[in-house]
Amino acid sequence: MMDIFYKRSKEHGLKITPQRTAIYQELLKAKDHPSADIIYKRIAKKIPNISFDTVNRTLLTFSKIGITSIVEGYGQPKRYDPDMNTHHHFRCIQCNSIIDFHNKHYDDIAVPEEINKQFTVINKKVVLEGLCNMCRRR
Repeated sequence: MMDIFYKRSKEHGLKITPQRTAIYQELLKAKDHPSADIIYKRIAKKIPNISFDTVNRTLLTFSKIGITSIVEGYGQPKRYDPDMNTHHHFRCIQCNSIIDFHNKHYDDIAVPEEINKQFTVINKKVVLEGLCNMCRRR
């Protein structure tokens, strides 16, 4: 994944700084689809003088160059996902956790013709909503 980070950064004329590298590495470690604030809090422990604005702008830049995506926030802060492979999400409506899952049938869902006539679809993603196991047991 770091190879992709270096390649895409070079392709887009983005300098590879220690801050950007640390932010991307932290994002890769995360499995919880963190917000910019969560990444900032994690990074600030390692780089105390980094600003929230730097983290936020860097994450937005990463999404523009295609090394992370912004996942469904539903009125909450943007959350980021470094997994650029085809996958889908389950979102808990109680605790707002977002869990990745893979399903070939969902990957192959056909886009309705009326949508294809009106829009250019560049990505398909299924989002299921409900209660995660932790919230369901409560």
